[in-house]
Amino acid sequence: MTINLFQTPEYRALMQEHIYKTIAYLFSKDQDFAIACEIKHVTFDPPLPQEISDSFQDTVLFVLNGYTYESAKLDESVFGFEAGFGSENFGSNVSMPLLAIKQVIVGEHPIVLNLAHPAAKADVSTKNSMEALLSNPENQKLLKKKS
Repeated sequence: MTINLFQTPEYRALMQEHIYKTIAYLFSKDQDFAIACEIKHVTFDPPLPQEISDSFQDTVLFVLNGYTYESAKLDESVFGFEAGFGSENFGSNVSMPLLAIKQVIVGEHPIVLNLAHPAAKADVSTKNSMEALLSNPENQKLLKKKS
């Protein structure tokens, strides 16, 4: 059975740490940058007007400079910032899991390329259910008999 190496928990953890450390390094050097993200994983608070959100492609580029850069917040799993959208500069807090970031770009140079996807909530709950099931020795015996 072939596994997708870029979607394993180990690779996801590696990429998440790499994205975190790269963005933290850029902040330490006061360096503007851009990120290309999968829009399906991005949250806007308040939600954007429909005409603005409909204009986005599957991947969107956010340029972090000025106020957007100054408002940015980074933790080990989530990146967020405030930004204005559309001709009316509609303000919203933007946040995303680090693994939604597909590229980090400085000037013309992509310095991070991420092939991992954020773990789906179903993946996490299925794993937790299986761990709970296997934590009971009686269940482990049942599974071994079925094999």
